[in-house]
Amino acid sequence: MATDSPTASILTLHPPVVIARPKTAAERARDYRRRKAAERSEPVAETARSSDPVAPVPTPSPSMALVEIPAIPAEPVPCLSITAHPDVTTTAPVTLPVTAVTPASRPAFAPALLSLAAVGLTGVGIVMNGTFAHGLGSTELSSWLFMTIGVAADLVALAVPSCAARLWQAHQRGTAAMAWLLWLGIFAFTTTAGIGFASVNISDVTLARSSRVTPAVTAAQAALNDAVTSRDRECKTGVGKVCREREDAVVERRRNLDAAQHAVEQAADPQVEAASRIVAWLSLGRLRPAGDDFAMLRLVLLSLLPQLGGILLMIGRQKI
Repeated sequence: MATDSPTASILTLHPPVVIARPKTAAERARDYRRRKAAERSEPVAETARSSDPVAPVPTPSPSMALVEIPAIPAEPVPCLSITAHPDVTTTAPVTLPVTAVTPASRPAFAPALLSLAAVGLTGVGIVMNGTFAHGLGSTELSSWLFMTIGVAADLVALAVPSCAARLWQAHQRGTAAMAWLLWLGIFAFTTTAGIGFASVNISDVTLARSSRVTPAVTAAQAALNDAVTSRDRECKTGVGKVCREREDAVVERRRNLDAAQHAVEQAADPQVEAASRIVAWLSLGRLRPAGDDFAMLRLVLLSLLPQLGGILLMIGRQKI
């Protein structure tokens, strides 16, 4: 009984599949010819019959030559590969432009407006304080000296806040604190000068308006003169019933004259009276401030606002 002899085969390990470019027609033809030639030269194993005697295995001798069995080239193993096909058009990815979102910047005209307002208020303060300081001198020289002090104080009050802010940002805290203390002193000086200028001008204008003669005042004054004349005529012979009536009439006519003059005074400064009535109307009568309260508030604001030019200039020059 004979057994089939195993057919010798050589297995080759394939290297890792590498994605390459597609082969040309000439390269595919050359590979096909090589594969066919390898198939024709492949040795065929013969099957021994069971009746044939077993031939002895010859002992190799030095004179015998070794015959090399050609290796069978392995067929390429089909694998999942991605190759570029000439008929397939590859579309490149589209990159959309990305716009960086930046926070909204402050309008450029805002710092310019603040700087312009600061310079304007400082100019008004210089004129106010210089005029008031000039009127304090008893001689021409002292008047000009006082005016120079007032103008210089306003200029210092304009420049110090910006310089103090820069010193603080530069971590020179001691110098910045000294600058702010200096500004507070200058601010108090310029504010008092502004109060003096505003109070003098407001009082002069109010007095001039309140002293004017209106038809109502003229009529009340004439009625009072008639009442006084009648009283004097009736009271010459003694105090009686008619004399007392004439005396009461004089008192009544004098009250009418005072009321007419008070009305003129209210017309001389209608702002404070109107403001008082507006507050009373908005608060449903719960608050009834006097006209003097609004007069003081107006005086403080008129003297304070021209001195804030340095603060506005500092705010306008800050970078956000």
